[in-house]
Amino acid sequence: MAYIGREPQIGNYQICDAISVVNGQAAYTMQVNSVNVIPESANHMIVSLNGVIQNPGGDNPSYTIASSTITFSSNLATGDSIDFIYLLGNVLDLGTPSDDTVTGAKIVDNAINSEHYTDGSIDTAHIADVQVTTGKIAADAITAAKIADNAVVTAGINADAITAAKIADNAISEEHLDVTAVTGHTAETSIADGDLVLIHDASASALRKMTKANFVSGIGGGLTEADQFRLTTTITANVDPISANLERVDDATFSKIGTGVTNSSGVFSFGATGLYKISIFMSGQPTANDNVAISLYGTSDNGSNYDHLFQNTFGADTNAVISASNSTFFNCTNVSTHKVKFAAETITSGSEIAGNTGANTTSFQFIRLGDSQ
Repeated sequence: MAYIGREPQIGNYQICDAISVVNGQAAYTMQVNSVNVIPESANHMIVSLNGVIQNPGGDNPSYTIASSTITFSSNLATGDSIDFIYLLGNVLDLGTPSDDTVTGAKIVDNAINSEHYTDGSIDTAHIADVQVTTGKIAADAITAAKIADNAVVTAGINADAITAAKIADNAISEEHLDVTAVTGHTAETSIADGDLVLIHDASASALRKMTKANFVSGIGGGLTEADQFRLTTTITANVDPISANLERVDDATFSKIGTGVTNSSGVFSFGATGLYKISIFMSGQPTANDNVAISLYGTSDNGSNYDHLFQNTFGADTNAVISASNSTFFNCTNVSTHKVKFAAETITSGSEIAGNTGANTTSFQFIRLGDSQ
């Protein structure tokens, strides 16, 4: 806006609070809204006393200024009136603008920096949509609490970004395994009966697991238990059970399958439950007109009671060496309670059942055919 003559000056104009005159007092405190104020100088104010504008300067000033105190050149008396004190501010400076008077048009571009922001003053309403970029977010600054439920989709996860350490124990269930996913692993050539085997159940389109023993039994894939003991010394008298002179066959070419059976004082325990075929192969020499036998006895209550399962017998009317064999099925449903023993029977003076530590003359076989029934 153009002016004729000198452009008007702008100051911070204030009227001081009313001051009551005290008889015989020359000095008074100046306040605006009950707050002490300090004029720029005596020349930057207009003071009216008893209706007369006071002289601020020259050789005989009517008052002087010291901080927020005005001191008149002489003591005032009762009846005097300080009509007003008008503060002009620094008329060459803008001073402090009135509240809510500075508009955006009065602020130079890029003039407001971070030191002029009050803490917490920038709220979401003053952030334009789509204006917060990744460059404005500190590393590791986004916590789980700041991520909305169901907000992370697969498109937001890099390939191969989820490591094993980020997956909770037992968190991956069958429904999350592809039936073709378990491939390319090292082949196992020897597994124990208790080891688990994964199979694909085609009818349910799902992966299943079973023990190696059940897996082999279920597909008819071979025997899981087979063992053989033999009599090492000839028996010449009845004995129940046959407990001495027994050994597992130890020929160089012999091998058992699985855990095998265990002999404890002539009582045999099984290494695994199942349906077993138990066989006796016996050689001996009875006296003329005599019979020699080995019987098999089984218990299902850990020896409290025994059943007579079979008797393997041979006889002759001359003193000849004779062989005989017999077998039966034994259903072992509990390895702690189901056991068997052998007994030499009907041996009279001169008769014998042959034993040999170097070859099988009288032997006992245990072959597991399948699961217990």
